[in-house]
Amino acid sequence: MTRAWLPPALLAAYAVAFGWRALGGGLLVFDDHPGQLYRLVHAITLGWAPWRFNPGWWAGYAELQYYPPGFAWLGALMHLAAAGALDVATVYQILLWLAWLLPGVAVYALLRRALGDPWLALPGALVALTLSAGSRSGVEEGLRWGLVAARLGWGVLPLLAWSLLRWAEGAARPPLPSAALVAAVILLHPAHAPAAAVLVALAALHSAPRGRRLGEAALIFAAGLGLTAIWLLPLLAHLPMALPLAWADATLFALGGRLVSQPVLLALALLSLVGWRWRARLPILPDGGARWLLGLTPAMLVVIALDAVVAMPLGVAWLPADRLMDGLHLGLVLGGAAGFAALAAGRARSAVAAVVGLAVCVPLAWGPDEPGLTLWPRPREWPGEQEVTRGLRMDALWEAIRQAPPGRVLFLRSAVPLDWRPEWWRPHTHLTALTPLRAGRAIVGGTFTHPSPVAGLVYTGSAAPRPLTMLAEQRDGQSLFGRSLEALAPEAFDALARSLGIGLVVALEEDVGKARFLTDNQSVKSLSRIGSFRLFAVAVGAAEPVSIGAQRWRIALAPAAPGWVSLPIAYSPLWVVRADGVSLAARRDERGLLEVALVAPVSSVELEHRAGVAEWAGVALSLGAGLVRLAGGGRGGARA
Repeated sequence: MTRAWLPPALLAAYAVAFGWRALGGGLLVFDDHPGQLYRLVHAITLGWAPWRFNPGWWAGYAELQYYPPGFAWLGALMHLAAAGALDVATVYQILLWLAWLLPGVAVYALLRRALGDPWLALPGALVALTLSAGSRSGVEEGLRWGLVAARLGWGVLPLLAWSLLRWAEGAARPPLPSAALVAAVILLHPAHAPAAAVLVALAALHSAPRGRRLGEAALIFAAGLGLTAIWLLPLLAHLPMALPLAWADATLFALGGRLVSQPVLLALALLSLVGWRWRARLPILPDGGARWLLGLTPAMLVVIALDAVVAMPLGVAWLPADRLMDGLHLGLVLGGAAGFAALAAGRARSAVAAVVGLAVCVPLAWGPDEPGLTLWPRPREWPGEQEVTRGLRMDALWEAIRQAPPGRVLFLRSAVPLDWRPEWWRPHTHLTALTPLRAGRAIVGGTFTHPSPVAGLVYTGSAAPRPLTMLAEQRDGQSLFGRSLEALAPEAFDALARSLGIGLVVALEEDVGKARFLTDNQSVKSLSRIGSFRLFAVAVGAAEPVSIGAQRWRIALAPAAPGWVSLPIAYSPLWVVRADGVSLAARRDERGLLEVALVAPVSSVELEHRAGVAEWAGVALSLGAGLVRLAGGGRGGARA
């Protein structure tokens, strides 16, 4: 085939131009990006073990145990491989480039192999690269907003399908990398795990003997789960420590409305129907090469319907149906590409058909709430750290925080607006999430919507393990501790601030007039104003934990009689507590904080965050799964 190099070259040139325009302005800090950078720093500085406790946010939390660690681990691996030659910001930028490029590159490789024509693979790859259309893994939400782990996981799915192609076409044994790719999908974002399971099952069912191949498919997925056990097993063992983030409308009616409102998704659905209808007479496809991929869309429709109709009403909200839609979007992209190939077969030269397909993408880029396809980055929508820090005077704020009285910093808002429209969804940044890194002070609030019980307390007034049904941004300027800013009494605020060790409050000027608990409170003193920020010192904060070693802290105590005493640090099932060398019983109090049973008056207690049975069992399972998989590959595949 002449000029087979040209389609991937065109795709690469476009992707590099777009990426340079969007990501070339410095460290991206729009929306969730600062928080993702913080978790990368966690993995690099505190270590890879997911149960490592980080005291910087929300009175402390094992950040990588209750959030998929794959993105942070990948960055830590890059940092380690570079032997420190790459700073954290550079590593993060590389990860963003990878998140941007991977879906397009992976889908091109898959379609090039499945369709047998480099030109006909090009339109589908462009759609995968630029798709937004409400997808959590799309360009708008997955790349610009900062849901980068979801986008990376979505990009691994077509790599998994590519690895399964020969097996789907009848090869005797499944490929060795397939289990590792399943594990990568789960570690990057478990919401893509159902799509990974569907792909493995479809590849198994495409050829005979189906019974044996389904058994091999089950082994592939089981091996993938085994490889992730170092993270997944402790997560399941301590699941009440992670509040489900179920803020979107995940009813079938709402999901269907989102689907039909996007012209590009409707076009892909129609093309998928064409591909399904003509699947038996696609002359460009190798024998059966891409036909099994057409099953991803109907299978994901079934999975999403079961989740919305069965799982969600039963209270199983950790994988809400709206997060599973990305697997359906991938199915539509692959099905649409097959349908496009069917229409083009025998009617025109493939290069001409590809140009027509690319041209059709332009009108399909429109969308009602966000673009269907993000074909080019719009000006000022991809802000870098330098310009945002300068515009918001963040350096001056962080210096003032460094000089402020001791204690945790409470941010009344999760985000700082980047324009002055009144809507909660206006452009914003969670740059305040970097305060522990930039100012050396632990914070409560100031981050994206967080799953910790203490975050639930701040959002709703309760640390109970129940779903969070609103984004933190929707509460900004409206409520705190489950009460409106106007209704939160100074006495109630003082009690909560004392329990959380709050020593400083940072509010936006526009919120101060509603916050009587700041302005009419004898325990609170106004310090300064910096740009749009107001700083208030709080005189009631408890003593902060003091680090005394790796994963060890000391907390000073006020004189107290023997009995249960709450500490200003978040509860974790992995705490080991001692006072004067004596182990103390520990439990979780109603605010999600650590409570210890004093057996005698003491001036301080020492805490150690130590891996438990579930953690070491997860390590053993992951090591065992890896060794078995390698041994099986050495003997000739999964059946061995």
